[in-house]
Amino acid sequence: MGKHTREEKLEALGKMLDVLDILRVKCPWDAKQTNDSLRTNTIEEVYELSDALVAGDDENIKKELGDVLLHVAFYSKIGDEKDAFDIADVADTLREKLIFRHPHVFGDATADNAAAVSQNWEQIKLKEKGGNKTVLAGVPNSLPSLIKANRIQEKARNVGFDWDTKEQVWDKVKEEIGEVEAELKRNDSARIEEEFGDLLFSIINAARLYGVNPDNALEKTNKKFIKRFNYLESKAKSMGRSLKEMTLAEMDAIWDEAKKL
Repeated sequence: MGKHTREEKLEALGKMLDVLDILRVKCPWDAKQTNDSLRTNTIEEVYELSDALVAGDDENIKKELGDVLLHVAFYSKIGDEKDAFDIADVADTLREKLIFRHPHVFGDATADNAAAVSQNWEQIKLKEKGGNKTVLAGVPNSLPSLIKANRIQEKARNVGFDWDTKEQVWDKVKEEIGEVEAELKRNDSARIEEEFGDLLFSIINAARLYGVNPDNALEKTNKKFIKRFNYLESKAKSMGRSLKEMTLAEMDAIWDEAKKL
């Protein structure tokens, strides 16, 4: 597994496309699918792939990548039926983009490290035919807000809009905390929400500056909390207790046990 020749890989992809062609004609469900009907399923499949990636489960990553690949092939099949494009056009467009965006590999430009590549990335995309007209235009509106904030900040950084030193961000975080506290005292719900947003944005910025992916970091904390809370709930049940009946001190004692697992 995983050591196929180029010819074997191409053959496998071709067989998959052949099966999809048959399903599109002979399966009632597959035959009626459209871009609109598939879109939400695609989003779900990408999140399932994300779960597998976070878990580091290679077998499940392989399975979920297959599901995502099916959707790429399906949209390409629909495009082919409309005489708009097919899977070859999709692959050719990607190949051309990869070559254009890597002049340090396929051209005369130089980039000695990943940071240098990233710094050139946005300027290259602005030059692309049909590409983004502004730096932030490529950030999808439907991205989850935390991921979107990180991408916005990364794109701004790539054109030089960033702190001189990463340590400066903490003054901004402290400033935003102060503004949240001030609005809490005024009890203005709209302003409180706005200032919490500014605070979260500054914390995401801090994570980025220190080389931490905030979405990965938060997901690890989510999983840690779930594991510890499940232990707390299970321990309370084994004691014949309900969490609602327990004092905070009692729950804290069990929580400390969970932290040692």
